[in-house]
Amino acid sequence: MMTKFHPVLAIAMPLTLLAACGPADPRRGLETVHQPVVQRTDYTIDLQTAGDRLAPGESNRLGGWMEAMRVAYGDRISVDDPSRYAAGARDDVAAEAARYGLLLVDTPPVTTGQVQPGTVRVVLSRSSAAVPSCPDFSDVYKPNFNGAAGANFGCAHNSNLAAMIANPDDLVRGQPGSVSGSDPGTSTKAIGTYRRAAPTGAAGLKSESTGSN
Repeated sequence: MMTKFHPVLAIAMPLTLLAACGPADPRRGLETVHQPVVQRTDYTIDLQTAGDRLAPGESNRLGGWMEAMRVAYGDRISVDDPSRYAAGARDDVAAEAARYGLLLVDTPPVTTGQVQPGTVRVVLSRSSAAVPSCPDFSDVYKPNFNGAAGANFGCAHNSNLAAMIANPDDLVRGQPGSVSGSDPGTSTKAIGTYRRAAPTGAAGLKSESTGSN
C-alpha cells in the first residue's frame, strides 16, 4: 500500500514553530532597561560691549546673573560673539566664570534669536540626569515564566547614580584622560602608596606610665 505525502502539513509544522518564537525579553539580560536620561537646558544673557570689552556695569550684571543662577561645577559657560571682535569681552566673562572655578567652552551651542550688533551672548548650559521610567512595579502581580528580571530591577542603582553624579554629561561621554589610552601609573598609584607606607609598629610600642602620687 502506498502512502500519500501531504506537503501542506510539512509546511505548516515549521510555520507553527516559528510563530512560537517571539521577540526576546529585554529584561532577561544582565543590563537593566532603566537607564539614566541626560537633558540639557541652555540659559542666555545678552551683554552690551564697548569696543572689544564689556560695557561699564555689564560685568556686575553678569556676576549678579551667575549668582542668581547658582553657577556650580558641571555647568558649561560659553560666549557667542558673531563679530569675532570682542576678544576682551570674552576675557571679562572668563574672569567672572573663574570666580566659580569654571573655564569657558570654546564652541557655544545654538540658541534662539540672533545676537544683536554691539552685544555678546553668554550661554549657561546645564545638564540634569534622571531615570524617568522608575519606579516600575508593573509586574508585581504578574507571573514570570521567562527567567527575566523584575520590572523595577536597576531603578535604585541608576536613580542614585543620576542623583549623585556631579557632572551629568559624564554619563554620556565620560572624562578624557591626561594621556591617550590607559595610564599604568595612575592605576597603580594607590597600591604603591600602600606598599611604601611604614608599618604601624615600626617605631616600637609607645610606653605609658600611669604614675601615682
